Amino acid sequence: MVPRYAHPDMTAIWEPENRFRIWFLIEAHATQALADKGVVPQSAAKALWDWWATEPQIDVPAIDAIEAVTKHDVIAFLTWVAEQVGDQARFMHQGMTSSDVLDTCLAVQLTQASDLLLADMDNLLGAIKRRAEEHRYTPTIGRSHGIHAEPTTFGLKLAQAYAEFARNRDRLIAARAEIATCSISGAVGTFANIDPQIEEYVADQLGLSVEPVSTQVIPRDRHAQYFAVLGVIASSIERLATEVRHLQRTEVLEAEEYFSPGQKGSSAMPHKRNPILTENLTGLARVVRGAAVPAMENVALWHERDISHSSVERFIGPDATITLDFALRRLTGVVDKLLIYPERMQKNLDRMGGLVHSQRVLLALTQAGVSREDAYRLVQRNAMKVWESDGALSLLDLLLADEEVTNALSEQEIRDRFNLDYHFKHVDTIFERVFSA
Repeated sequence: MVPRYAHPDMTAIWEPENRFRIWFLIEAHATQALADKGVVPQSAAKALWDWWATEPQIDVPAIDAIEAVTKHDVIAFLTWVAEQVGDQARFMHQGMTSSDVLDTCLAVQLTQASDLLLADMDNLLGAIKRRAEEHRYTPTIGRSHGIHAEPTTFGLKLAQAYAEFARNRDRLIAARAEIATCSISGAVGTFANIDPQIEEYVADQLGLSVEPVSTQVIPRDRHAQYFAVLGVIASSIERLATEVRHLQRTEVLEAEEYFSPGQKGSSAMPHKRNPILTENLTGLARVVRGAAVPAMENVALWHERDISHSSVERFIGPDATITLDFALRRLTGVVDKLLIYPERMQKNLDRMGGLVHSQRVLLALTQAGVSREDAYRLVQRNAMKVWESDGALSLLDLLLADEEVTNALSEQEIRDRFNLDYHFKHVDTIFERVFSA
């Protein structure tokens, strides 16, 4: 985790104090369930909860010092708790194995992280929706292959981003449910020394579902799906960030990141206003996606378990969620403060001499009885003259001077095909589809 790209709410989830507190709750709830079944004394559960009620401070260095000797993190934790609670602590961890604690804890941490990420996405969706409505009818040029295609609106560009992140929100909800499982099944997952009802109780207390069948560990296909979803969200962040970066290029300059008073763009060139935030988001997206492949490789463990997944998850759990949290927050700020230039958009629309209306003329010619091949030839030969003049010539003027075109279409029919508003007649329909959901 790099502090520069971390928010305290998310980093707190991965701090040792939070991890150990979750471990304690797992152990205490399990002990309570065992006590309720008469397996251990009620005094054991009471001793744990009485100590917990004092709001104890987790002494991470002390636990680490014990682990330095035991070389086992869960044993070190149990030893430290026993030192605090006393003799009754010996009834903790009855019939359990370390993975019961570790895997269930990771499930809690990932659900906590998911809740923050979902809140981030709600904020982002709100910002995108507001700006989309603001520019619902702002004309701009649509580009395919980076080349002028046909007119669209800037609001539609943002509506597309909204729909994509709404899908990502649904994916994250599903991934949260997939990862939120509890395993308290003992060595190799057979419940030989602990009743399945204990697992059900702990799961209920922690807001998790029961893992149907664990093999001492929770199956890692769940985690693979989770981190894959984070990678998809990161890719959507990069998609929108890349669009902003392209629009901010000097030759385009239809939108740009907010440039605050006193901000400097370059140590050498005082005129520079660089898209540093969206470039940063592009890089952060790569980091988040980088967690997906190791998570998938963690699926194949030896037999009922090994720990090859453990070291991987100590990295990717915090790094992917912390980085994605930061990226979503940053993208929300970019969208919220994005500087948008409708006049420049109109100027770019007009700079190629009306070429953006070529399809409408093509269709009109075919509807007037000209074969598609001939219609394409007629429009293209005039369009190429405009293209080669870099927009100095007008497609409308060239078509009106082309006898083969005017033999098929009247002057008014040709002029009607250069109406910009024609392209926006279904904008409201698209907005209704996107935002009514």
